[in-house]
Amino acid sequence: MEGLAAYYSSRLDGHKTASGQRFDQKALTGAHPTLAFGTKVKVTNTKNNRSVVVRINDRGPTQPDRVIDLSRAAAGKLGMTRAGLVPVKLEVVAQAPAKRARKS
Repeated sequence: MEGLAAYYSSRLDGHKTASGQRFDQKALTGAHPTLAFGTKVKVTNTKNNRSVVVRINDRGPTQPDRVIDLSRAAAGKLGMTRAGLVPVKLEVVAQAPAKRARKS
């Protein structure tokens, strides 16, 4: 997948994500519209070739040209905090663990 990445505002730090976890701007996490929570994705900034692996724990982005929203920590690793929006390539590196069926 390729497209644009943005990062979350620090004012969202501590708010619940779609997975139920609290957003932590210091964690290496991201929001994707369809990938399962817990999936690990390698995100590469195609302008400078810097990469980071993030864990998907939220839904988003809502803008049609974006493929992922990232935590501030992940944005820092990619060197995108000044730009705010950069072209990226996404590669799934680990699928989310399968959910166990509950016994009745």
